[in-house]
Amino acid sequence: MTSVLFDAPGPKAKTRYFAIGVLATLVVLGILAFIIIRLVESGQFTAAKWQIFTFPLVQRTILEATVATLSAFATAAVLSLIVGVILAVGKLSDHKWVSVPCYWFVELFRAVPLLILMMIIYYGLPTVGIQGITPFTAVVAGLTLYNGSVLAEAFRAGIESLPKGQREAGMAIGLRKSGVMMHILFPQASRAMLPVIISQLVVILKDTALGFIVTYNEVLFQAKYFGSQAQYGSPIVPAAMVAAVIYVGLCLILAGIAKYVEKRLSHSKKLAGGGATAVAEKVNIESQ
Repeated sequence: MTSVLFDAPGPKAKTRYFAIGVLATLVVLGILAFIIIRLVESGQFTAAKWQIFTFPLVQRTILEATVATLSAFATAAVLSLIVGVILAVGKLSDHKWVSVPCYWFVELFRAVPLLILMMIIYYGLPTVGIQGITPFTAVVAGLTLYNGSVLAEAFRAGIESLPKGQREAGMAIGLRKSGVMMHILFPQASRAMLPVIISQLVVILKDTALGFIVTYNEVLFQAKYFGSQAQYGSPIVPAAMVAAVIYVGLCLILAGIAKYVEKRLSHSKKLAGGGATAVAEKVNIESQ
């Protein structure tokens, strides 16, 4: 099938695209080779630079930091999804006293940089009398407020992108607004916005690295600490590599889990047959 947007490339265009692809690959490989050569020449791969990471105590500390990262991510991810759903439903409310505060809440916390948000929570709140703010609380609260606002817009867009007939059909079979939202609109919107939700979860995982600014004991914080050890040659680059490998590995695992969930949901009869038709059948069965 030919695309309606542009014609299929001919032999000359295919040759040109292939040449551009080869050239781009060579440029990327050249940049990577230059970086590796510079790292080798500066002694970043010598045994002395990596010796600190062979100690069992250091390895255990990095493992504990990884667990701390996952703990902050898991807590913030769950809370962000909950806050996102509440704010999305609030913004779609017909009552101004509900929709207007939700609107300004989303706009405010989407506009504030996450790093500043964490600093305000951890360093600013104690100055106004709010004590007991731990680094974990500051990281999770900042991630939740920011990403919850972003997810709220994703959910809202997904719900509003559904055909209006879905809502009207739900109302026609006797469902209230809450029932239409819960049984018809939200399940379909969640499935449609699943790629956006997954990408935002990956962002939450990576943004836990900002916790080092509030002294949260996560991977980047420990990498910064080990990289500043002068007695081992200040292995800043090796420590950054270790942290990068951990973050990339965690993101790949999360992406794999997300793809598995997406595949399962695509085969789910409840979602695949969702909408007003499926709900109507359910109502008819229950009424019988």
